[in-house]
Amino acid sequence: MWYLCMFFHRLLDYRKAEVESLAELFGYVGDGLEWKLPQHHHPDSPFHFVNLPSEELARTIANRSILIKGIYEVWGEGGSYEELEEAIKNYPDDRKLPYLTADSTFRIIVDSFGKVMSFQEQNDRIKGLAYIPFKGRVNLKSPEHKFWLMQTDDYGVSNGLPPVAQRTIFFGREVGAADRKLLPTYQLKSRNYLGPTAMDAEMAFLMANQALVKPGKLVYDPFVGTGSILVAAAHFGAMTMGADIDIRVVRDGRGPDCNVWSNFKQYGLPAPVALLRADNNLPPWRPSLKEVFDAIICDPPYGVRAGGRKSGGRKLLKGTVDPYTVPDDKRTDHIPSTGAYCLSECVHDLLDVAGKMLVMGGRLVYFYPVLREDDSRENHFPEHPCFRLVSSSEQILSSRYSRVLLTMVKIGLYTEEIAEAARIKHLEFRENHLKWLEDGNLHSSVFASTDTQLPATGDAKFSKEPRRKYRGKYV
Repeated sequence: MWYLCMFFHRLLDYRKAEVESLAELFGYVGDGLEWKLPQHHHPDSPFHFVNLPSEELARTIANRSILIKGIYEVWGEGGSYEELEEAIKNYPDDRKLPYLTADSTFRIIVDSFGKVMSFQEQNDRIKGLAYIPFKGRVNLKSPEHKFWLMQTDDYGVSNGLPPVAQRTIFFGREVGAADRKLLPTYQLKSRNYLGPTAMDAEMAFLMANQALVKPGKLVYDPFVGTGSILVAAAHFGAMTMGADIDIRVVRDGRGPDCNVWSNFKQYGLPAPVALLRADNNLPPWRPSLKEVFDAIICDPPYGVRAGGRKSGGRKLLKGTVDPYTVPDDKRTDHIPSTGAYCLSECVHDLLDVAGKMLVMGGRLVYFYPVLREDDSRENHFPEHPCFRLVSSSEQILSSRYSRVLLTMVKIGLYTEEIAEAARIKHLEFRENHLKWLEDGNLHSSVFASTDTQLPATGDAKFSKEPRRKYRGKYV
């Protein structure tokens, strides 16, 4: 059945990917959901129709989603209130009457996109629905059924929102709605322990949804930092485990009451099963240990807010000194030396660890940086024979720089032959991907002057129209 899905006007590229991931999480089997736009609507419109097999699935998706405002059974739509009335009257009675009985309670909510409606105007719109035979009692606090009257205005392009060719009015019954209260609860400004790369709460919950996190699953973050991603996974009931190369982050924090563990205690969440001081380049797992984690979710260091590090130090990594053995009496307080860890090597190691440690069908969800001027950036995404790319959702962070959330699913067993094929793909990746990634110059590429970075405007690749902005910021 077709349902109307109304999104928050946030993170536009992530919306469908989240819904499709949640549909799979809650048992939908298929090649993907079927979507369609309402007539005259822009692709960035908050309104989309989605075909779902049951109302129960629609309700479950809406209640879990971060970006959905609500999912509705549409009783009528039109370009005017006269057309809306005709459409509602023509909607089958057997679909309407069960929700209009005398022993039920209901509420009508008026909402608009692109226009602010006064309280008096909302009341007038509700009174204009008198032709619908409501027999129940009005209950504004906890009604059994909620009905929504939603409209977009024909404002054109004057107010910084997606253009609409003409006004569209929807009326429908709410099937499910998101609980956005959890985002204020987990907002970073109230978090006990934060670092410079702490993941925003909204994005952390989105990543958990993309990874199909649910109770009983074991989730691993190899770049755990202050634990923001694992906090979101723990909220959804998963067991969590993290690692970081900086022992001061995972062991000490800022004291006994301000560390990664205290972040979980703050929200009453189960603590991680373990936090390790571990190097993504030299994983601590036994060679025989495989297929342990149900999901790996992380934000690899790529050199904007923090650069990647791996064990060894500059001299050791250059091969000018032999490996250093830590004496037994210094092991307790020893902090190993580290050297630079370029993004291409970091991502290769991440994919290799995920190929070995994820269960079959497990998901790897991580961010990857791109320059917005590169039209062929999809060709530069890392690959691994064990994985299939499920979705790539772009978040624009500046006029030059984006990051893409890559969601990959494990489709093949990790073997020595697979490891060799992955190594060859990695060598091709190092040779062919963008030079600013290979040389570790992402920071300078992001923050350098546009005049010194862009070629002449005659190059069609760089003279394309910039990505649309809404209300003064990229979404």
